[in-house]
Amino acid sequence: MSEPGAVTVEATGETVGEAKWAALRELEQLVPGLDRERVQFQVVSEGERGLLGVGFTPAHVIASTDAPSGAPTGDESDLVRSARELVERVAAGIGADVTASAREHDAGVTVTCAGPDVALFIGKHGQTIDAIQYLANAIARSAGADHEVIVDAAGYRARRTATLENLARRTAQRASATGRRVALEPMTPVERKIVHEALKEDPEVETASEGSEPNRFVVVLPRSLAG
Repeated sequence: MSEPGAVTVEATGETVGEAKWAALRELEQLVPGLDRERVQFQVVSEGERGLLGVGFTPAHVIASTDAPSGAPTGDESDLVRSARELVERVAAGIGADVTASAREHDAGVTVTCAGPDVALFIGKHGQTIDAIQYLANAIARSAGADHEVIVDAAGYRARRTATLENLARRTAQRASATGRRVALEPMTPVERKIVHEALKEDPEVETASEGSEPNRFVVVLPRSLAG
């Protein structure tokens, strides 16, 4: 159990090191001016890759640090509070035991969740967390807001973005080398946008989305075929 005044988060990753990195990123959002030397880690599971890649179990860590004295404990803006409360209600509705914190920045609001059910909150291939983010933005727009709400947990957004950007670059190289279009697996709207953005400046290829939800996917094709 955490000491009074401590800030604790849980995170997962393919390795213990990646899980610790994700936990640090989350703590940095919760504790301004975080002293990394004062962070304590508990390794819950080192993870298992399984036979031939089947049955993969991620590494799981708990990280905690003392909350700095004099740190602000409230005074949320209406924008931040409404985003946080919405995510908390949705998490409770799906039975995910997580806590939410929110911060405002130039692009809008980021709501970060942590807790024992963070994997349930993220969902398979990020489908649940993307749906929650979509819902939060739809409600914000219906209320007349022009900001973006980003929903994150255990460093998921940074990891998934890096994975998709690498996939986009490899796919662009393949399409350019073969002169043929390459279709990727179905993705959520959030993920398709990352792929499109990663390749929009590539002089060799163009991207397009095809298919119908929830099986809509990105196609990468050489500019010679784009017509």
